[in-house]
Amino acid sequence: QVQLVESGGGLVQPGGSLRLSCAASGTIFAINVMGWYRQAPGKERELVANIDNNGFTRYASSVKGRFTISRDNAKNTVYLQMNSLKPEDTAVYYCNLQMERDYWGQGTQVTVSS
Repeated sequence: QVQLVESGGGLVQPGGSLRLSCAASGTIFAINVMGWYRQAPGKERELVANIDNNGFTRYASSVKGRFTISRDNAKNTVYLQMNSLKPEDTAVYYCNLQMERDYWGQGTQVTVSS
């Protein structure tokens, strides 16, 4: 059974930084994609960034140059370094693992406010 455990959310002022982590456990295939989605109140869930097992990355245009995704394959862990945070980045952030199907974490709240 696959489980995703997220950590690192919280409240930060505009311009600040946060780092999210997500550790996957269970039967994890070597070929997979790990990433982060977010959902703000009243909006649909959207892709923030993802990274495959070869290190190929994809970012939403709204976060390019501010967020960096990385992963540690040995630990089945994905990270999201978020810099220059804006109020519009406020959302629940969900970890995602794509294998034979999508797996989701429970979500972690990120609030950017002064």
